[in-house]
Amino acid sequence: SALAEAPVRRVGIFGGTHGNELSGVLLVRHWQENGAEIQRPGVEVKPFLTNPRAVEKCTRYIDCDLNRVFDPDSLGRPVVEDIPYEVRRAQEINHIFGPKGSDDAYDLIFDLHNTTSNMGGTLILENSRDDFTIQMVHYIKNALAPEPCPALLIEHPSLKYATTRSVAKHPVGKYEI
Repeated sequence: SALAEAPVRRVGIFGGTHGNELSGVLLVRHWQENGAEIQRPGVEVKPFLTNPRAVEKCTRYIDCDLNRVFDPDSLGRPVVEDIPYEVRRAQEINHIFGPKGSDDAYDLIFDLHNTTSNMGGTLILENSRDDFTIQMVHYIKNALAPEPCPALLIEHPSLKYATTRSVAKHPVGKYEI
């Protein structure tokens, strides 16, 4: 018999990974003020503003792209005065929601983004072998029907993703136009 998937108990909802993508920022701020609509029994849901300095300046990032620095070198980098802001922030996020790749990491992270591409509400997945994520995408697509909700698989056979959401056991990106 197949092993049962461990229940999802901790979910992070990230907004502001890129400080000029405001839909996630507005949703996270809304849910920080009034989280009742995202809470579920037996599940901790934490809305989180990932790059507050970039949000404050309404710019993509301060020193480097936060969505590219969740790699072992950046996460393990010594904290010194001239460390890039986003690398330090990645370490803080990894401490709160990870550590990446560990049993203690959050079960699921939704990272909310905007794009100028005309792709509508789109889910971004990094792993076609993650049964939980595949089932969740199916559920979301059915819940949103008849509105389309494409799922984009960006799986690579050897690349290890350094995205903000990759801290979680089940990472999902959500993009809106």
